[in-house]
Amino acid sequence: MAEKKEGILETIKTIFWALIIAGIFRTLFFQPFWIPTGSMKDTLLIGDFVFVNKMAYGYSRHSCPFSACPFPGRILGSEPERGDIVVFRHPTLATDYVKRLIGLPGDRIQMKDGVLYINDEAMPQEPAGQFIETFERQGSFGTTPLCANRPVGQGGDCIKERLIETLPGGLEHSILNVYNQPLDNTNVFTVPEGNYFFMGDNRDNSTDSRVSQRAGGVGMVPEEFLLGRVDRVMFSSAGKRLVYFWTWRGDRFFHKVE
Repeated sequence: MAEKKEGILETIKTIFWALIIAGIFRTLFFQPFWIPTGSMKDTLLIGDFVFVNKMAYGYSRHSCPFSACPFPGRILGSEPERGDIVVFRHPTLATDYVKRLIGLPGDRIQMKDGVLYINDEAMPQEPAGQFIETFERQGSFGTTPLCANRPVGQGGDCIKERLIETLPGGLEHSILNVYNQPLDNTNVFTVPEGNYFFMGDNRDNSTDSRVSQRAGGVGMVPEEFLLGRVDRVMFSSAGKRLVYFWTWRGDRFFHKVE
């Protein structure tokens, strides 16, 4: 009986230290993140599994689970670059979001007829064919995609216009266009010091900085809420659960994102 109790105690100790080590790894180095929505298509797909590079921008209290790190402000920080794909904590909802960094402190951001303007300069857009996916429920939320060729029946081709946008500095990335909508034309947003402006690549299906937090959007994101950078998709599942290995997308293993 004593040996059995000792064995149970050793198992508990092993699990305890394994959780501590996993927590340290998650806090300081890489945090796993499953893409739950389509706001970053076609750069990131629903069901992509990524590791967030926590070393990229340093650490704040939000770097720990439950925002429990005792860090004052941000430590060991480095400045994010425009065009980075960033995971951040929503400033009011305590939910993690993934978006592309568009506006740096002091920038003026505006959308005109679906074209992004940064500091009064239009960002070039070049046609890049179509993004075609199956119209069906996707991921754990069971959402269906928006289609430019709507209405589309279950199992049909859902088509969106694909464009290549070039940001200042020469970074090219894919964006999608579904239809004309109010957020294709906005007022000028001036990014305050210590804050950042984010947008999804799936421009017509993204809750981002174009809408204020009070109105249900993201608004400006203070630097302390940045969690890290996404560089690669480790693997991807088109099914409802990551463990459904028969739905894994073979072409997205260790896929580099830009």
